[in-house]
Amino acid sequence: MDLSGRPIVITGGGTGIGAATARACAAAGMPVLIAGRRVEPLKETAVQVKAAGGRCEHMQVDVTDPTHAATLLDAAEAAFGFPWAVFANAGRGLDRAGHRTSDAELRDIFEVNFFASCRLLNEAANRMLRRREEGGVEPSGGHLLACSSCVAKFSVPYHGAYSATKASQDMMCQAMRAELKPAGIHVSSVHPISTVTEFFDVSASLSGRSQAPTGLDRTPRLFRQSPDRVAKAIVRCLRRPRPEVWTSRLVRLTVAARSLLPRIMDRQFRSMLEPDRLKPSD
Repeated sequence: MDLSGRPIVITGGGTGIGAATARACAAAGMPVLIAGRRVEPLKETAVQVKAAGGRCEHMQVDVTDPTHAATLLDAAEAAFGFPWAVFANAGRGLDRAGHRTSDAELRDIFEVNFFASCRLLNEAANRMLRRREEGGVEPSGGHLLACSSCVAKFSVPYHGAYSATKASQDMMCQAMRAELKPAGIHVSSVHPISTVTEFFDVSASLSGRSQAPTGLDRTPRLFRQSPDRVAKAIVRCLRRPRPEVWTSRLVRLTVAARSLLPRIMDRQFRSMLEPDRLKPSD
């Protein structure tokens, strides 16, 4: 599929996977609207895209604002025309044992990672469907993507809440993929492995562990990747839609092993435990 001239909206677009995807999509000819909480990273990414000859606009938003989805899609349409693709990429982590995770922390991470992504995908889907009814849509009616994670399929110690949000995203994408297929709307979930971005530092800071090893520090190099690798895989998916985007065959095998051999995988995950974190919640 030729992506030239097909606008895309990307949340969390100022840094990491979002910024890399913005650059890659723009290089493929897609006008890009990036959004996020912090203005400076958004501006920097927009400058990079434009310097390379791409089209990019940026907008400061808080994805927990119920109006953010409509605001972004309206802005994209005003700047570039009707958005053909949406990448719900904004998210945050939480490095906390399950029994020490408060109700407030659970609600906060679900609000950012799950509910906000649903708002954006749902708003985009409904607009695409209305456009189809009006006769203004081609056989490929659009593409919705959500940045889930490899841990949507299995969880690891101290990241249960994060994994739960990503599993919820994955389940929603699976249902929407079937529901929207008759309308020619593609739905894909993206499942990165540990990606070298500021995500882990921010997660550790939010968890009160800024001086402790982060999840990335504890991840073997074999299971790390660059954001550019994820971005290239996303562009391939946009060109030739597929249900799930993976960048590691080894981790996909781990997913299968976790389902077939849970005891063995649990034993492996226990090697990640830190004795000083086995304390009751305050």
